[in-house]
Amino acid sequence: MKRCPNPLAICLCLAMPAMAQVDSDALAKMRAEAMDRSQAAPVFDMFTVAIGPRLTGSPAHKRAAEFARAWLQSQGLSDARLEPFQFGRGWELQKLTLEIAEPRYAPLIGYADAWSTSTNGEIVGTPVFLGGKTADEVDAMRARLKGAIVLTQLPMTNFVRQNRPEPSDPAYVSTPPGPVAGRGSAAGRGAGAGRGGAQRITQILHEAGAAVVLKPSRGEHGTVFVQGRDAGPDSLPTVTVSAEHYNMLVQMVRQNVPVKLRVNVQTRFPEEDGGNTFNVLAELPGSDAAVRDEVVMIGGHLDCWHSGVGAADNADGATTVMEAMRILKASGVHPRRTIRVAVWSGEEQGLLGSRAWVAQHLSGDANRAAREKFDVYFNVDAGAGPVYGWYLQNREAVRAVFDAWLEPLKPFGARRNVIDSIGNSDHVTFNDAGVPGFNALQDYANYDIRVHHTNMDTVDRVDIQDIRKAALATAWFAYNAAQADRKIPRPEAK
Repeated sequence: MKRCPNPLAICLCLAMPAMAQVDSDALAKMRAEAMDRSQAAPVFDMFTVAIGPRLTGSPAHKRAAEFARAWLQSQGLSDARLEPFQFGRGWELQKLTLEIAEPRYAPLIGYADAWSTSTNGEIVGTPVFLGGKTADEVDAMRARLKGAIVLTQLPMTNFVRQNRPEPSDPAYVSTPPGPVAGRGSAAGRGAGAGRGGAQRITQILHEAGAAVVLKPSRGEHGTVFVQGRDAGPDSLPTVTVSAEHYNMLVQMVRQNVPVKLRVNVQTRFPEEDGGNTFNVLAELPGSDAAVRDEVVMIGGHLDCWHSGVGAADNADGATTVMEAMRILKASGVHPRRTIRVAVWSGEEQGLLGSRAWVAQHLSGDANRAAREKFDVYFNVDAGAGPVYGWYLQNREAVRAVFDAWLEPLKPFGARRNVIDSIGNSDHVTFNDAGVPGFNALQDYANYDIRVHHTNMDTVDRVDIQDIRKAALATAWFAYNAAQADRKIPRPEAK
């Protein structure tokens, strides 16, 4: 019987399979593929440089998904496929003009919100400022709102100036067990207090025939946080403007400077795929007849917002998991269990791709057998840089084995696993279904204040060498899970 390496954790050793010796031969083969024969750069460049932003449901996302499927097939992976799910209307930005026309010319930094409708051609006019006004006050201004360019919010002062803590830092202290709250995205006080007031103001603007709505970003130094949602074909065009430029416009209006703006938003709602978007999947079949129908899964999302190119969120993660599969195949390690990769769509709109896949393949009584055969899911999202370790989702029972798997990766940038739980990415979907899901721990330097969901999410934020290291770490964890004597212990289903 293998002796427990930590006498204080005997119960954990009983709960988990005995930790096998490091397969140094397999690791050496994977390391050679990851570092000497990497294919990460051309995949990453295709997603970011050649294709660019990959908004869910857009033609660009479809092109990226088709490339991912073909590339996985070309590397010898089995059953590389697109799996559609119903999403809704796609969206493309075709033109945006945003500038001061009088009393001087100046281009402004801003981006149409995703799923914004088009303006009725080019709009030139003096902006109407509504910041801080109640719905009743706005209602009394209806005559001024018809055809107007509207500034809906007060000047931005509540900037995003702090990144989340870095869990891989030795000084980091783990949070108590419990769910992780999502990050707030409020942009400070707007027109009308409370959500109900804002909704009424939006209705008044629509009824009064406003031409376009401008609102400030919460980023600094020209960083524009841009998202959006489909509010329907009759919704108003909306543009998010850099905070400094928005604040300048408000100052001009307040000081009665005769400012005129020129705004033109032209967008398209593609219907070629009938409201579908696509996940990409492929497999490396297991080699052991006794367990090859059990599945270890890795994944990351391909979709992104549209103002940058989604390099750190999450072209690097999609590239990482695809390259990890190539490493596993090319190194010839023949894992016992099947390893499956998923490149998700719709993550940014609420984990929609992974939720659709889990609902179809793992959830409910009809999928009980598949769920019982499912082992573990490893997700690569939230941050950039190498994989430093994994969030253990408050599950102490996996710490010993994950620490053992991580130790030989420390020459490649690994640091430590942390007990903390992280939310807001596709591993949550798997835990909710009662199967284990974990997210990689990566670097958050400048991530929240400069990169995440902004126009600054460009290739400059990602080092391709970090993707090579992340791919090695992801392949190594998938391989060890596929080789283990027992599956990873399960969370409680929700």
